[in-house]
Amino acid sequence: MTDLSNQTPLAPPRSQWRNVWDQLKKHKGALLGGGFLVFITLAVLLGPYVWTLDPQKIDYRARDFRPIYHALFDADAKTAWANPLGTDQLGRDGLANILAGGRTSMAVGWAAMLLTLFIGTMIGVVAGFFKKLDGPLMRLTDLFLSLPILPLLLVAVTLFREPLRGNFGPEGGMFILIVAIIGITSWMPTARIVRGDVLALKEREFVLAARSIGTKPGAMIWRHLLPNVISPIMVSATLGLAAAIITESALSFLGVGFPSDFPTWGKMLADAVQRMEEFPERVMLPGIAISLTVLSVNYLGDGLRDALDPRIRGR
Repeated sequence: MTDLSNQTPLAPPRSQWRNVWDQLKKHKGALLGGGFLVFITLAVLLGPYVWTLDPQKIDYRARDFRPIYHALFDADAKTAWANPLGTDQLGRDGLANILAGGRTSMAVGWAAMLLTLFIGTMIGVVAGFFKKLDGPLMRLTDLFLSLPILPLLLVAVTLFREPLRGNFGPEGGMFILIVAIIGITSWMPTARIVRGDVLALKEREFVLAARSIGTKPGAMIWRHLLPNVISPIMVSATLGLAAAIITESALSFLGVGFPSDFPTWGKMLADAVQRMEEFPERVMLPGIAISLTVLSVNYLGDGLRDALDPRIRGR
């Protein structure tokens, strides 16, 4: 007769997301990256309400001020606590421009990332689930992968910039154009990843059981396939965000992005190049902001990839 008094109770079942969080907490780079991403997002969203200087206000009396830290090794430097990160050649505040430019760059990054995920997930799911469409959609993906992205971006901006500016204004038209261009030219890796997972999932028992009871394809995709491809989509989202920020900065740096009086991190870099030897901080500050943001997103994506991989999660 079995003695049940000495048997310890079984531990309650743990959810998958609890296991993912436990694994993510072990990845210090992912925690630091996620923390910095939250910080920079809140800073560019809430910062202009705290630091209320107009980033486009021109003050010739305060032009070419150095950052306040410059006074530590140059007592004669032009500095002012009213402009802690200095001013440019027109007297515009550096901190206000960093915050305003970050808001634009992050908005473009998040919007383009969501568009990329939508297009890539839709094409990947359709290609993986419907065998007849797999070949044409994957050949379309290969075609987009073979296109030279940067020349294509420059041509698209040149062709569609003026019509969109006329309909949505200079800033709104360029925002729509840049987000659309980045999204349309960046969905291919997501589509391939999602397609591979759907091809494996549609042969699993629960999908075959759903098909055997007459579940419609749309319901099968929505209820059974999409929830099980969330993991690779989340990892792809982080990588897509970093790529979108870099692409927007590159376009603004080349002068084909937002208008000249509209601050972005890439535009700040372009404006500072001519006097970078005299005022290196004007290149360093937006460059550091871009680098740290992209690096934090990449670290977060690396941690999510490890945490969502069941082969690594148990280690």
